[in-house]
Amino acid sequence: MQDKVEERSLINVLNRLRKDGYAYDFKVSGEGKLCTMEDKQTFGPDQVRIVDFYRFEGESNPDDMSILYAVETSNGLRGTISNSYGPYADAKVDDFLKQVEDLGKNLDKKDK
Repeated sequence: MQDKVEERSLINVLNRLRKDGYAYDFKVSGEGKLCTMEDKQTFGPDQVRIVDFYRFEGESNPDDMSILYAVETSNGLRGTISNSYGPYADAKVDDFLKQVEDLGKNLDKKDK
């Protein structure tokens, strides 16, 4: 991955990720699963891996922060999901990604 300091805007990072094959836009459904925007496929936390993430701060207001995750699903779909960072965050997205992170930490411990 490139130096994250050079990538100042969300759109620049999204464009680069698209070129790298992260073609899908994901969301978290009402049932708490990751899904494509068209709701055609859904994934539980055990079927998703966070590949990378990027934080962005608003130019005029430091409270205007967001985070972009590059994710990959168990069947090979690669895409992104974004969320506000801090008090404006979507709790469903935060909860789902926290579960994914926790599962990843448990897998790392088993490998040692």
